[in-house]
Amino acid sequence: MDQIHIPEEWHDHALLTFEDFCTLIHTPQRTVRDWRRRGVGPRWARFEGCGRLYISVAEARRFLDSATPGLVRGGTR
Repeated sequence: MDQIHIPEEWHDHALLTFEDFCTLIHTPQRTVRDWRRRGVGPRWARFEGCGRLYISVAEARRFLDSATPGLVRGGTR
């Protein structure tokens, strides 16, 4: 299985769209929507007047760290 890598130079406050996050983690959008519906995935934000879902890079890192024990961003333990 390929390791999921979030570049270290990405600022924690930067935002990823729902679609970008799904692509980053190599997971179908349908699966991530199901996680969201069941309340088991990462925390998402929606800006007023905008239907798109966003996730911060910090939240993506937190979620991936909790979901993939034994892996560290950018390398192995």
